[in-house]
Amino acid sequence: MKTKKIVAVTAMAALATGVLGSYNLVSADEKGSVYYLNYKPEVDAQWQELAASYTEQTGVEVTVVTAASGTYEQTLTSEIAKSEAPTLFQVENESWLDNWGQYCADLSGSFIAEHSTADTLSMEGVEVVAVPFATESYGIIYNVDLLEEYCEMDDAVISSPSDINNFEVLKAVADDIQARKDELGVEGAFSSAGLDGSSNWRFTTHLANMPIYWELTEKGVTSATSLDGTYVENYKNLIDLYFTDSTCDSALLSGKTGDDSLAEFCDEMAVFYQNGTWAWTEDGDIAALNIAFLPLYTGVEGEENIGVCTGTGNYWCVNKNSSEEDIQATLDFLEWVVSSDEGKDTLANKMAFNVPFDTFEDYELANPLFTSANEYEAAGKTAVSWIGTQSLPTENWKSALGSALIEYSQGTADWSVVKKVFTEDFATEWENR
Repeated sequence: MKTKKIVAVTAMAALATGVLGSYNLVSADEKGSVYYLNYKPEVDAQWQELAASYTEQTGVEVTVVTAASGTYEQTLTSEIAKSEAPTLFQVENESWLDNWGQYCADLSGSFIAEHSTADTLSMEGVEVVAVPFATESYGIIYNVDLLEEYCEMDDAVISSPSDINNFEVLKAVADDIQARKDELGVEGAFSSAGLDGSSNWRFTTHLANMPIYWELTEKGVTSATSLDGTYVENYKNLIDLYFTDSTCDSALLSGKTGDDSLAEFCDEMAVFYQNGTWAWTEDGDIAALNIAFLPLYTGVEGEENIGVCTGTGNYWCVNKNSSEEDIQATLDFLEWVVSSDEGKDTLANKMAFNVPFDTFEDYELANPLFTSANEYEAAGKTAVSWIGTQSLPTENWKSALGSALIEYSQGTADWSVVKKVFTEDFATEWENR
């Protein structure tokens, strides 16, 4: 068996190891190996465990290296040029194929392509170059018990969580909770909107989807390389609410991490917490809470009819420049991941993904956030697509937005610095791609 020597290039990088086992998809002299460059730091531990288990069962070496948050394309650029390059990597959306399509093998006829229940990505002359492996939803997660306790308080703004159906009501509720936080026993309506790099993607990617989604929807298009910034003030509405009705002063947010925000929510220091289905894991502290979703209301007319944001930014690509043995080993590994009981349990429960393969059709999802997201759709609400996040030009653009939000939170700049990122900088980044 060929041995890969990988130098970890990020703080999150880790190598999965294992011993020879008895489960074999190919004969011993045909085995290749797998090197997966993973995009999502929050599920690194689960991928390491899954890789080690597969190696133990099959004898096929599976190495997982996880890029630090916000550095994936930079890491991929470095790793793809090496002689021992990733055999498996990810793209976030179709625009990523401009840079990485040249490395993508044709996956037509592969197990993952044949059993996919979601739209795959193609390129000219190649039917399938990227296969989605996770459908996710995000919005405002709320503690059902705490919000219902608030509803029972004298002169509460609402009588039921279901009364929150637009930004005006959300703001009234959050402001009232903030004013009566001692009475409710919390430290803020929202957990800290961490602007540290481990957390700011919630606002520079996910919340940023909303003003872009509304503008593109109004224009009747699904992508754009420039924005008018029509709905950036609506983005400001929710940002301001996160900053003012928080567990901490907005000037401290630049140092708040994703772990801080999650811990505050799990410790019931806050009623609301912006994140997605991936925040829930069956063995995490959040699993002890009764939770549900609210859509990302920002004050747009007609938003009473939307549900939560649902889509995918997670596509597998196989490196066509890998050896035939390594390509086959990678395809065999992916087949096992989406068809074995262990793989399905890891993806659906431990990683908390809604997995778009027909092998999962009868698989019961334990994550209550999927149930909540589905309830909005069942009620006839329109799921907000990820067309905004798929239109973001570069990681550099996200970094610029994160820096602008920090300046705004600390009072060293006004909102114009944020609007500039959505308008002038957005167009410039697309032009320079």
